[in-house]
Formats: sequence, C-alpha cells, structure tokens
Amino acid sequence: MALKDVLADKLGFGAAPLGNMFRDIPQDEALATVQAAWDDGIRYYDNAPFYGAGLAELRMGEALADKPRDAYVISTKVGRVILDELEDVSARQQGEKAGVFAHGRANTVVNDYSYDATLRSIEGSLERLRTDHIEIAFVHDLARDFWGDEWIGRFEEARTGAFRALDRLRDEGVIKAWGLGVNLCEPIETLLDLQEPRPDAFLLAGRYTLLDHSRALQRVMPLVAERGLGVVVGGPYSSGVLVGGPNFEYAPASPAILDKVARIKAIADRHGVSMKAAGLQFSLANPAVAAVIPGASRPSRIAEDRAALTEIIPGEFWHDLRHAGLVDSAAPLPGN
Repeated sequence: MALKDVLADKLGFGAAPLGNMFRDIPQDEALATVQAAWDDGIRYYDNAPFYGAGLAELRMGEALADKPRDAYVISTKVGRVILDELEDVSARQQGEKAGVFAHGRANTVVNDYSYDATLRSIEGSLERLRTDHIEIAFVHDLARDFWGDEWIGRFEEARTGAFRALDRLRDEGVIKAWGLGVNLCEPIETLLDLQEPRPDAFLLAGRYTLLDHSRALQRVMPLVAERGLGVVVGGPYSSGVLVGGPNFEYAPASPAILDKVARIKAIADRHGVSMKAAGLQFSLANPAVAAVIPGASRPSRIAEDRAALTEIIPGEFWHDLRHAGLVDSAAPLPGN
C-alpha cells in the first residue's frame, strides 16, 4: 500500500519526547501535548517501543483511548522488545543514542530483529497503544556495517526475520504497511536493492533536513519515487539545533554545525522567516516526502509547527540559501 493512501495530512506527531527524551516530562504535560495535537487536527502519530522503554506508547495509548480508532493513523517500530524485568538505565548499550532516554522506564530493552521477536514487539505495542491494529510498522535503527561491530548482522537478521514477520502481519491485516525507520540512508538503499520482500514506506530521521540532505536527495529520494513509495521525514529540526536547541545527532552540536545554523538563521532573519517554517517546508518540498513528524513535548509546540507549515516564505529566501551554498543545488524548493 502506498504511503499516500495511509496518510491524509502532511503534518504528523513524533512521539519520542513522550518517552522523556532528554528530560523528565510530567504525565499531565505529555497527555496535554497529544491532546493539543488532536485539537489541531493532527491525525498521524509516530511512536516506538524504544522511546522511554515503552513509556511513549503507554502515554499515547492513554491520550488517544477516547478517540475513534478509524480517525487516526499510528506508526510504531520493531527491533526492540520491552521486557517486564528492570535494568540499570545508565548501563544500556544504545550506541549514539545512549542517555537520550535516561528518564524513561527502567524496563529491559532487548535488541532483536528476528521473526518471533518482531511478532512479540508488535503484540507489546498493540497492548501499550490500546489498539488491535497498527497502520505502519517500521523496522527501527537497522544497519549493516554502518555503525561498527556491534551492529554488524542486523540487516541480515531482519531480512530473514522481521521483514517476513511484517509481510505476514500485513497479509493478516494487523498492519497495513511496513518499511524501515532509520537515521541513515544506506539501509534504505540496501533494502530497495533487494528483490524480496517489498516494503511500503520509509521513515528517514535527520537525513532530509536543511542541515543534511545531499545523500538522501541523490540516492534515497529517486529510488523511493521510482518505486511509487514514500518517505516520512523525522527530526526535521535536526535534534533541535535548527531551531535554537543545543543538540545535533543526539549530542551537543559541533562548532561547524552551529556555524551553519547561524548562517541559515542570518538569511532567515533578513527575510523575516522563522527557522521552523524553513525546516518543515524544505523537507516537504520534495515530492517523495509524504509527511513530516516534528517531536513535541509541550502543548504550545503544536501551534508553532502548524503556523510554520502555513507561513508564507518569499522565494528570495530560498534563492539566497542556494546562492550561499546552504542547500543542494538540485534540491526541490517550495514554490518551484
């Protein structure tokens, strides 16, 4: 099923902050944020067991419990199984995401992309989300040879396990679509080179933003478009640094990244353009992109994102960014 047939709106809700990403978010604030998204008209909600060891899914399940199930779309992810046993959160081995969910639940998180684990993962998500089906299931943080020795073999495990399990669940109607949810381009390229199985969609986080988009533009977007699929862009604000936050790629931003943000902002300020508007509208200008899912941990952020989506940006702003070498010369731009 094509992604455009599943999603009805360009603006979705990224639930990573609901898992206490970077800070301990009070329960009432988390629930109010989801309610603000609903009141705004947002009907696409992306989640993952990894977000706070199931905390984000539990909160979303509670927040959406009184909403008609046929009125909204949920995507979640597989590749991590959440157990009842507790562990030392500070000792978790989570690669570049270590410490991101230090305030999440203490439940043990097991990396497992096998067939049976995928079925257990979906079963756990259905329970936490209080639903009997999920529209899109993404295989989460999958890589082969791209992140060092710890990650070698994941792709092959998923090829013979998770992919086949998700094919089965799609046939059974438990999910409507599946694909990869990753923050690297290479896994998507690798999967699209395979003859079997056939994914429906992809979630690409942080790789098609104002700060980083060239490889996705040259490799991923053409492959996706050629196959009539679609991409959800996660992390359109590049972990927050694009809109004034301190982090890029889940860690303090480097001086080079901060300098690039400052150069973009100087041009934005000259044209009276908000950085949120520039970030969201840039990502959505690519025809392969079906939706963007900025994360939000406060109700006020929802209105900001909606305003950014509808803000009028003068063409001269994009011209000046391109002239300054801050966007790829081949990137589709709003209004072009």
